[in-house]
Amino acid sequence: MPNTQELQDLTTQVRRDILRMVHKVNSGHPGGSLGCAEFLVTLYQEIMDRKDHFDMDGIGEDLFFLSNGHISPVYYSVLARSGYFSVDELNTFRLINSRLQGHPTTHEGLPGVRIASGSLGQGMSVAIGAAQAKKLNGDSHLIYSLHGDGELQEGQNWEAIMYASAKKVDNLISTIDLNGKQIDGATDDVLPMGSIKQKFEAFGWIAIEIEKGNDIKAILEGMAEAKSKTGNGKPVCVLLKTEMGNGVDFMMHTHAWHGKAPNDEQLEIALSQNPETLGDY
Repeated sequence: MPNTQELQDLTTQVRRDILRMVHKVNSGHPGGSLGCAEFLVTLYQEIMDRKDHFDMDGIGEDLFFLSNGHISPVYYSVLARSGYFSVDELNTFRLINSRLQGHPTTHEGLPGVRIASGSLGQGMSVAIGAAQAKKLNGDSHLIYSLHGDGELQEGQNWEAIMYASAKKVDNLISTIDLNGKQIDGATDDVLPMGSIKQKFEAFGWIAIEIEKGNDIKAILEGMAEAKSKTGNGKPVCVLLKTEMGNGVDFMMHTHAWHGKAPNDEQLEIALSQNPETLGDY
């Protein structure tokens, strides 16, 4: 059985990484990063079947694609803490010539990053293509992807979602970070989308809800259910209900910290709410 306390300790450390990274350069997206910390830690530490070394072919292992690339701080932290590159490199976040740009890129060859992302709406198409490649290669491993709920306002998603069910791409698990917020406010205020669950089901997907998307036990159970639904002729969608800014009280329940860095005083308050567990870089 997974040690949920170890996963929680790592999540706390990842939160510290996120906060310190965006504070250092006074730039970045802490809100969604904090909200997805539990999910990405659990995904990389327990859910995905990963090889010991990174290669771009990705044959013989599960693959992950981050579509909402602006939450790169949590992505970089989890990759580093999972052994893809040195934790010390987190010090270079968003600096000129760094491999850790504000949105993930591939031209510098950062281990763990398979696509440039952050131009919202494109990750679903890439994930579907990778899933079909797995089938063509006779590789039974799965493709995982993560998308923002506001990102679903991009029309390309729905073309891809329709295609995936039509072509029976049933080795794909796409998770939607359902926090109800985007850069300009609540998603329901910017562009209401109705029931995302019903939309995915109407497009021929299996939709699973994780009501407590910041609870590691709930994530483990929900993703196990999602995995059990693969191979049945339909792609699988996981609706992960998270809290933007989770773990930092003044960043929660608001969209204000979508793309805003804490000042010195705010950083100290936020770090005090997330005590060091594994050592800062």
